[in-house]
Amino acid sequence: MTDNTENLVIEHLKAIRNELRDFRNRFDDEMDDIKTRISGLETAMVSVKREVNYGDEVDARQQVSLDRILKRLDRLERRLDLTS
Repeated sequence: MTDNTENLVIEHLKAIRNELRDFRNRFDDEMDDIKTRISGLETAMVSVKREVNYGDEVDARQQVSLDRILKRLDRLERRLDLTS
């Protein structure tokens, strides 16, 4: 009876070990998938940041151009005595 009980315990331990191995394999696969997806999100975020920075650059250039135009307009108004 003792041998029978020991064999039963060993069989249960083997089954638990097999289930843990299967779980670990599934977990590793899922973690690889998650890491891949996070890498994709990070790449997308870099792209978004680049687009935002480009938009800010365009805005700054337009502001500089607008400032130059306003300065020229002020000069013209002064030359033509159109200022109030």
